[in-house]
Amino acid sequence: MSDTFDLIVVGGGPGGYVAALRASQLGMSVAIVESTHFGGVCLNWGCIPTKALLRSSEIHHLLHDLNTFGFSAENVSFDLPKIVARSRGIARRMGGGIAHLLKKAKVTTFDGRAKLAGRAGEAHKVSITKDGAEVAVIKSPNVILATGARGRQLPGLETDGKLIWGAREAMTPAELPKRLLVIGSGAIGIEFASFYRNMGSEVTIAEVADRILIAEDPEISAAARKAFEKQGMKIITGAKVGALQKGENEVSTTIDSASGTIDLTVDRVICAVGIVGNVEDLGLEGTKVQVDRTHIITDGFCRTAEPGIYAIGDVAGAPWLAHKASHEGILCVEKIAGRSPQPLHALNIPGCTYSRPQIASVGLSEEKAIASGHKVRVGRFPFMANGKAVAMGETEGMVKTVFDATTGELLGAHMIGAEVTEMIQGYVIARTSELTEAELIETVFPHPTISETMHEATLAAFDGPLHI
Repeated sequence: MSDTFDLIVVGGGPGGYVAALRASQLGMSVAIVESTHFGGVCLNWGCIPTKALLRSSEIHHLLHDLNTFGFSAENVSFDLPKIVARSRGIARRMGGGIAHLLKKAKVTTFDGRAKLAGRAGEAHKVSITKDGAEVAVIKSPNVILATGARGRQLPGLETDGKLIWGAREAMTPAELPKRLLVIGSGAIGIEFASFYRNMGSEVTIAEVADRILIAEDPEISAAARKAFEKQGMKIITGAKVGALQKGENEVSTTIDSASGTIDLTVDRVICAVGIVGNVEDLGLEGTKVQVDRTHIITDGFCRTAEPGIYAIGDVAGAPWLAHKASHEGILCVEKIAGRSPQPLHALNIPGCTYSRPQIASVGLSEEKAIASGHKVRVGRFPFMANGKAVAMGETEGMVKTVFDATTGELLGAHMIGAEVTEMIQGYVIARTSELTEAELIETVFPHPTISETMHEATLAAFDGPLHI
């Protein structure tokens, strides 16, 4: 086997393995180095297994709302180990699928940790070690770093795997905690809060900012808070969580906020306070690669300051999304192959939170659009006025659109409600294709679907909605 490749990819997550597959499609010889499991955090401990858990929790919720749909059932219960086992099984299945795709594409895989080890002429050398021993040294003029990120640890809030959980422990509980504190209200924190509340836990969310889901439009953030509190969650914003005091099987803390100080005792704590890039032990100190607050600095084509070294996905900074990593992987490889890809525009990347109700958005919020100097036209349409939503019993939600009043450009779209994570792509296509309100208004939306709310929210920004 040759030790020289057209491309070496370090990391087999959603950015790395997609980059490797695309490079193979373009005729490159490719090596990929992964130290644990293909699919990365996303497939093994993030996107996929959490959606399996959330699906189970949604079913649990529906089973306790059967009367609404004309059904009745007695002694409804759940088996938590089976729920967890199903989630883990799905992750394993998907991981096996990726390994099969890489093999089919004739990508050479290495099991171990990779580190840049200088140059051999025009090529970068990459040393691969396993259990502390070097197993190979490979070379390529092009190296993509796709090493991902891990959960941030804050002093006094460190995870311990038993009482204070990170994402992995939160996905594999041996038993359901009766009382749960979630620190952080980004997508990860909110999804775990939603899962455990749906399953019956008493959930408290503590967020240091003045509102939850700070990345979302404030109006959507407020609607989400109202929905979660209606479900029984307790939400504390502007919260400063004191050091966690661990007992035998519970955790106590003090939370300060503008509304006062509370002493709280719970069974478990989930810390979801951001992520840090995996930039350690990559050999970056021997290169011109620049790192800012644990994230590698890149340009619009994922190039670092070191010729031939690229970085994609979470290790290259926000937004920390699997689909952003995958798109960067393709963009990066096509640039290496001499094609003419377009740089990725961050405002065209959709964000999704798979809670109950779901939240999805793309582009600028109304607040940021105005701050950017736009004169805006805003449209809103509620789910309660949509026939399909009423038929499904999913009337909680709304769609909000933000347009430039002069040009008709769609500046942003913000959604909360059932299945909005499936619908947001319509607005993403509109932004990517630079459509205006005219094309969206003339688009025929199928009836009856919840997607009709997207059409109505566009009409609402201009001539007015038809059904409210």
